[in-house]
Amino acid sequence: MRDTTAALADWLVQGGQRIGQIQISQDTAGWELRHVDDAGRGDLQVHRRWQDARTLANLDDAGAYRALKTAPTLRHGWRLVLGSMEELRRALDYLYPAMLGAWLEEQQGEFPPTDLRTTLGRQTGMYRVTQKLTDAQAQGLIARTCQDGACLKTVLWRIAPDVPIESLPAEKFRLHREAATWPLPCHEACNFLVAAARKVVKGEAA
Repeated sequence: MRDTTAALADWLVQGGQRIGQIQISQDTAGWELRHVDDAGRGDLQVHRRWQDARTLANLDDAGAYRALKTAPTLRHGWRLVLGSMEELRRALDYLYPAMLGAWLEEQQGEFPPTDLRTTLGRQTGMYRVTQKLTDAQAQGLIARTCQDGACLKTVLWRIAPDVPIESLPAEKFRLHREAATWPLPCHEACNFLVAAARKVVKGEAA
């Protein structure tokens, strides 16, 4: 099993500072996390338990539940101060579930992307109908569901091996590898997209 805590520590030593909308810096007490938009603010509410990250991740600024944790809707106005690398890793797992491991596996070539047709082909029960999604419907659905205003991840999959996604800007497919930023790779269409595909096929969404 890959040691994500050690990998996180190495990344920070090499200048790592950001994952998604989180800015990470070294604090006299250990490590500090805050929203990137809150840099320089001195009026932030302080939290000191890694478990608090779960609460911080759950609601946006308006108090609405954030079902998709990689949506660009992380709330503002807080600082999370933690005393150890293990606590930092646990907090990030709440804020961006599975994203630490996903990038490590991507670096090692251990997580090949799965095209949308394969993902939909695995669906059963009420979601089996998603297999009827046309390529044109898929393009429109992906444009709405995966654009930067809806999700921060970098899309690595295709509609089918021979059908690329053409409804997103080219930048959405570029997995940047800057030392200061931990990438958020998307290797497969998520449950939110599959659920939306069902509505499209059944005529419940445009």
